Amino acid sequence: MARPSKFDRDEAVKAAMQEIWRSGYEASSVKAMSEKLGIARSSYYNAFGTREDLFRKALAVYVEASPDRKLRENPAGRSVRRLITSTFRNACAARAADPEGRGCLAVNSLCELAGGSRRELGEMLIGAVLASAARFETLLDMAVVQGEIDAEADLHGKALALQALLMGINTLSKAVRDEKELWLAARTALQSLDLYEI
Repeated sequence: MARPSKFDRDEAVKAAMQEIWRSGYEASSVKAMSEKLGIARSSYYNAFGTREDLFRKALAVYVEASPDRKLRENPAGRSVRRLITSTFRNACAARAADPEGRGCLAVNSLCELAGGSRRELGEMLIGAVLASAARFETLLDMAVVQGEIDAEADLHGKALALQALLMGINTLSKAVRDEKELWLAARTALQSLDLYEI
């Protein structure tokens, strides 16, 4: 069976992202995804390559729309503390607004794939988490230069704490669905790190 003429590859990647986010990587087999997308397996392979290739594409689409995407922008001349605060506020709102309570696709996938049989994907996800922590540290370096935080602060420790907080909020949101409660947790942690700013 040939791929339908109206097949939209970008829309199919978005649909695949939603399915992987909902069901997990292992449940999103080539057979299951082909059926979900309404295409033959040969069309799946022609459009996406391997299952791992489709996962990478879906994860890239997710990352571009994730609540923490603003952290990748250059905040030079703007308050880093305000950027961090607003990013966590947005993450709490986004997670609470998800009617399915799926949490974060990247964090879910890390829990499923790190240390398992999908070594390459697990290592890619571990690398993404470590890169995110490094980005927090870069932002904190900027905050020191801009006079927002003390130069004597343990920036590496604060960066790891911020990464742990972000992952924790994403996981907590699977159980605590109330935005105010999620924000209370995030705000309390940011205040204890002296990184909260309205």
